[in-house]
Amino acid sequence: MSQSSMNSMFRDCKTLKDLKRIHAHTIKTGFMYDPLILGKLLLFAATSIPDAIDYAQLLFAQIPSPDPFMWNTLIRGQADNNPHDSIKTYYSMIEDGIKPDNFTFAFIFKACAGLQPLRNPCTKLHPHEQSTRHPGAQLHTHAIKHGFDSHLYVQTTLVSMYASLGNATPARQVFNEMPWPNVVSWNAVLGACFKCRDVKGAKELFERMPWQNLTSWNTMIAGYMKLGDIIEAEKVFNEMNERDLVSWNTMIAGYSQNAWCHEALLLFSKLQAFGLRPNEVSLTGALSACAQLGAVEYGRVIHGFVNKAGFDHIVSVNNALLDMYAKCGSMDDARMVFNLMSEKSLVTWTAMMASLAMHGHGIDAISLFHDMEASGTSPDEVTFIVILYACSHAGMVQTGLEYFKMMDNYRLVPTMEHYGCIVDLYGRAGLLKQAYKFIVSMPIEPNAVVWRSLLGACSIHNDIEIAVRVREHLLEMEPQYPGDYVLLSNIYAMGGHWKDVASLRRSMNQQRIRKTPGWSAIEVDKVVYGFTVRDELSGVAKEAHLKLGEIMSRLRGKGYVAEIVNVLHDIDGEEKEEALSKHSEKLALAFGLSRMGERKGILRIVKNLRVCGDCHTVMKLVSSVYEREVLVRDRSRFHLFKDGSCNCHDYW
Repeated sequence: MSQSSMNSMFRDCKTLKDLKRIHAHTIKTGFMYDPLILGKLLLFAATSIPDAIDYAQLLFAQIPSPDPFMWNTLIRGQADNNPHDSIKTYYSMIEDGIKPDNFTFAFIFKACAGLQPLRNPCTKLHPHEQSTRHPGAQLHTHAIKHGFDSHLYVQTTLVSMYASLGNATPARQVFNEMPWPNVVSWNAVLGACFKCRDVKGAKELFERMPWQNLTSWNTMIAGYMKLGDIIEAEKVFNEMNERDLVSWNTMIAGYSQNAWCHEALLLFSKLQAFGLRPNEVSLTGALSACAQLGAVEYGRVIHGFVNKAGFDHIVSVNNALLDMYAKCGSMDDARMVFNLMSEKSLVTWTAMMASLAMHGHGIDAISLFHDMEASGTSPDEVTFIVILYACSHAGMVQTGLEYFKMMDNYRLVPTMEHYGCIVDLYGRAGLLKQAYKFIVSMPIEPNAVVWRSLLGACSIHNDIEIAVRVREHLLEMEPQYPGDYVLLSNIYAMGGHWKDVASLRRSMNQQRIRKTPGWSAIEVDKVVYGFTVRDELSGVAKEAHLKLGEIMSRLRGKGYVAEIVNVLHDIDGEEKEEALSKHSEKLALAFGLSRMGERKGILRIVKNLRVCGDCHTVMKLVSSVYEREVLVRDRSRFHLFKDGSCNCHDYW
């Protein structure tokens, strides 16, 4: 067989199946031990063909005497897939007597960048302590030993490695030792500053740069966005003379991640107006914004673009579509996206399970878990968090405990999140003493989130005794967290302990602690409207209040009595009923009914906090009296109100 025909076969190689066919052909034709052919086979398996790294490792094991290029190829491929394996291969290479070169260190430092530091990366440490805490720092000494520490390519990857780990001090040390740093090095050290929240240092470096490319500007935008400084990110974006798709995507994703969802969707529209074609990053950012807002109609428009533009085969985009439909309450559409996906990743399976769990379909989520196992996909830590969540919200305590134990079958070690799920499992079921015992017997020190989960359960079940004990632990950990004061205040108020409520409020005022304000949103005719209890009575808010008055009058005629226990103020019953009527989810509901009129369709409402008992009752009554389905997504789950009942069975 000629070299040209082999090159032609490699040009057409797109899948692992194609590669195996070429490999079999080389064995049959006697080319198996040709170093050039072997090197190409290994290169394709390790770096070009998706999910072929295991095959690359098997292929490498059959090579009698791999040369430096082959070692470097395997290290490079493993760096992208399993950094630990890449480091092991490096040490095997050294033991085999092969000397590393500049490419070896570039690839191995990339692998190290994928490993998490063992402690806060921004902590300043002695150089020796740095070397003992992370493999990257240890391998840095190897580069020095072999004389590659002054090689520009190696130095640049070293800066990138320390930057990826957020280790600004060693990143800047390496950077300062570079006689002629290139723009890649400048950008890497910029990223390191942001990871350590050194905004001032990043600004100074940016201004000192002899030249700035698009990546430099995009690094600044990404850095500000990750720190939540939206205004500064906008300033940088607006100052850019030239923008690429990465610039737009960084802004859209940043807006979405910081819950500036309206701005994310506005910029997504502008991107298209400027003649740029969205890619999978743009689409996932915009779909995430739709999911947070509950803007299903806007999401459908994006879905139409996905199909038309040929993005419907990309797993990450399909995952975002599934998540959007599920969080907007359209489970039929979520199932459709899931079922049409020819390729499903672990993220896909987990997202679908989470969707079912959020909608109260715990048994279906568990059934899907077993379907996933049958497909050959193994669960990870996140999958088990989702399954425990499903059990918790479906009241399946014993089943949840069994799945918690099952983690050991997959050699997965429970994290704080898993322990928190078990506390929530006990708490929602009203087993507060068991939850407390579980926390104090945990093999790891419980954090504030775990204790707070139990405090929330005490609020639901009105257990003052355990709540006070839990609050003592939280005061030691996070004494100024506003949610804890609010929960304990609620518990005292529901028990009529108004002196304790007053004492807590004085403490909050003295410490200037403010609780998170409640808000609700509803999408009508592809426009999202937001409501709070303090909205000025004009325009949209006035329309909502007028309609709400009509609704409440009609419901009272059907026997509705306000659950004034949900108003946690020491005021008379009439004032409490008035306060209840202004809850934001009721205003969103009223506005939706006003605008929809006689048109059919589900009213979809998003609430940032847990829906209160009285609002829950009102939603049930409205679904019956007005013959209208209402879907409410609150802080932890979905409530589908239909024919006078809720799919949560009043268990939330």
